[in-house]
Amino acid sequence: ISRQLGSLGTRIARDVAQRLDYRLVWREVINEAARRAGAPEVALATIDDLGLLGLQPSQEALQAYEEAVREVMGDLADEGEVVIVGRAGQVILAGRADVLHVRIIAPPEVRVGRIASRQQIPEAAARAQMEESDRTRRAYLLHTYQVAWNDPQLYDLVLNTARMTVPSAADLIIHARRAARRERDRG
Repeated sequence: ISRQLGSLGTRIARDVAQRLDYRLVWREVINEAARRAGAPEVALATIDDLGLLGLQPSQEALQAYEEAVREVMGDLADEGEVVIVGRAGQVILAGRADVLHVRIIAPPEVRVGRIASRQQIPEAAARAQMEESDRTRRAYLLHTYQVAWNDPQLYDLVLNTARMTVPSAADLIIHARRAARRERDRG
């Protein structure tokens, strides 16, 4: 699941994982990849979506980390029964028939309102967070994988949560997952 800040994507991922009794993996990918790569500073820089820590790991550490992310994602997909949030899974696991790629979006004004409400901050601060998060995620996918984060062809399903509850979005994802599995099994 790829998600925009303020789109409810992480909550939806949790709901899907809980209802399917799947493992939810989010920042664990970062931690495991950093451990395998021997690059803990990359984990901190990666978790710091807004760039507040100002960390700049070496190119060697970044390359080792990116290779480790690919390994961790492949291992998780091979294990199955997992919901992976973020970390460019739509690119790393592209082409795998056993993976459903979902993008969760919402209009900027909706996202700003959600961020401001959740964090109890002014809308201007929420907008700044949203814009920085979008910029960081867009730049990461473009620089690391040479793809546009918002390219709908990277995803099997794109959900706009502006007028959708978390349970409704989870219902759609679960239905799409089951339908894709039936199609794959048919053959």
